[in-house]
Amino acid sequence: MTRSLVIGHRGAAGYRPEHTLASYELAARMGADFIEPDLVCTKDGVLVARHENEIGGTTDVPDRAEFATRRTTKVVDGLPVTGWFTEDFTLAELKTLRAKERLPLVRPENTVYDGFFDVPTFDEVLALRGRLTREWGRTIGIYPETKHPTYFRSIGLAPETELVRSLTRAGLNSAQAPVFVQSFELSNLVRLNAELGLRARSVFLTAADGAPYDLVAAGDPRTYRDLITAEGLKQLRRKGIDGLGPDKTQVIGHRADGSLGEVTSLVRDAHEAGLVVHPYTFRAENQFLPADLRVGTDPNASGRAIDEQIAFLRTGIDGLFTDQADIGVLARSLSIERGRRPAA
Repeated sequence: MTRSLVIGHRGAAGYRPEHTLASYELAARMGADFIEPDLVCTKDGVLVARHENEIGGTTDVPDRAEFATRRTTKVVDGLPVTGWFTEDFTLAELKTLRAKERLPLVRPENTVYDGFFDVPTFDEVLALRGRLTREWGRTIGIYPETKHPTYFRSIGLAPETELVRSLTRAGLNSAQAPVFVQSFELSNLVRLNAELGLRARSVFLTAADGAPYDLVAAGDPRTYRDLITAEGLKQLRRKGIDGLGPDKTQVIGHRADGSLGEVTSLVRDAHEAGLVVHPYTFRAENQFLPADLRVGTDPNASGRAIDEQIAFLRTGIDGLFTDQADIGVLARSLSIERGRRPAA
């Protein structure tokens, strides 16, 4: 049986400001098999690691008087968003900004690192991956996500093309490479595989509700739920997609009281279709856990995150995204150990 992967979600976002080189390196040091950079474009077309193209909450740009006039409102994926956007900054300008903790009320201890790290390019993340792999003699994988590809193409930027170029330069554009390329949009994964020369594996991300924006923009009525039926999963595989990244509640639902519920057929159906399954996102704080796995009443205190991850690992998932890679590594170890014990 193949060991489930631990994927450092935005690096080690539970311990460092997300999408910084420090966050990625810490996740790898904690034992993560893959590190996950979300990718957006600068004005001059460079891919950088940010969860969103709006960066008011993850950098010090609101405090930078020289960029005050860059604050604006845009429609991204059909919704109005106000703030500062990476596509309005050249890479040189963006490099003057400093990262900060996105959830300071949830993770106040992370704010001690505010101002010390810049916004890394995708090429810098790939270089870090290569260096850590060489230094430790252990392969560190890369799990990039293309953010808002339909939106970026609509304003004349080409994130998919740049992604393939960067992977190729790094020697990582092959089916055997330690790479998964992920997206919440379906057509850009198909285009990457069919037209843009992506040879690395691809993973389709799904939300518990709603629909991929590329389908919405094209007038296609299919929702995420439609796409993950047993037949829908087979169609994804026929389109060249290798895996599924579902919201974790699509693997194990919640009961009416918020407690952990029943296992769905999703993992079984995906495996029968030939897809790996990597659900997201596992976090240690009570507010992100099922009601029966919370400890105390403080929403920001740590709950029984290890128990949650063991429950999911028992469903047969092939990996999981976690903000705390050390917890993921321990949960995996305990899950394997318990699986080897004879029944009482």
